[in-house]
This record gives sequence, C-alpha cells and structure tokens, in this order.
Amino acid sequence: MLKTGILNPHILSLLSRVRHTNTIVISDRGFPFWPMIETVDISLVDGVPTVLQVLAAVRENFVVGRAFMAEEFLAHNEEETKAVFARALDGVPVTYEPHEAKFKPRVPGAIGLIRTGDTTQYANMILVSA
Repeated sequence: MLKTGILNPHILSLLSRVRHTNTIVISDRGFPFWPMIETVDISLVDGVPTVLQVLAAVRENFVVGRAFMAEEFLAHNEEETKAVFARALDGVPVTYEPHEAKFKPRVPGAIGLIRTGDTTQYANMILVSA
C-alpha cells in the first residue's frame, strides 16, 4: 500500500507513461472534455482540488522542463493569483499563448489530462516533461 505521495492509481499510471518531451495537462473544472486523450477527473466540488495542489503533487516526482498556459490567464486574474502560480512554477519556463489558437491545439498531443475542481479562470496548464 502506498503511504506517501500521489495515491490516485489513475494519476500514477498516467505519470508513469510520460517520457522525455511528452506532455500532460492539468485543467480547471470548465475545461472541455477531449475524447481522444485519457482524462483523470478528480474534481469533487468547486475549488477542490485546485490546479496548484495537483501541480505540487505532480512536481514531487515529475521533472517539468517547460509549461504552457493561456495568455488570457494573465488578463483575467488578479496580481496575487498570478504571483501564486508563478511561485508554483518556479524554475519552469512558461509560455503564455492564445487559448483557442495555440493552447487548445496542443492538448490532443498530451499523454493525458487531469481535471480538477479549480475555478481560477484559465488556470489550465500543459506540462512538458524534461
């Protein structure tokens, strides 16, 4: 029995299949369903869990080489929220790009998607394995 770290067997399975330069998506509760990629839905209620809680757990055993987020995240969130996300991604180069034109087209190439209950606008991120 696992005692520490990620306990969810579906997330563990997903992460174990990620190789160099593969991607995974951590999304908020409103992100659309993508039938072509595996989705692990861990949303419980609004705000539980958050994208940042999942990111913190994933970063324990996953080397993130870079990340992509929607540039709309910067326009629709307060400075404090942006700062918290920046701290959570400390040391990871982040590219902000248009949500519809650039971010969403990257999603089908991901190994999988972890959907959270986060309500932060445009909190979705694509993590690239180093």
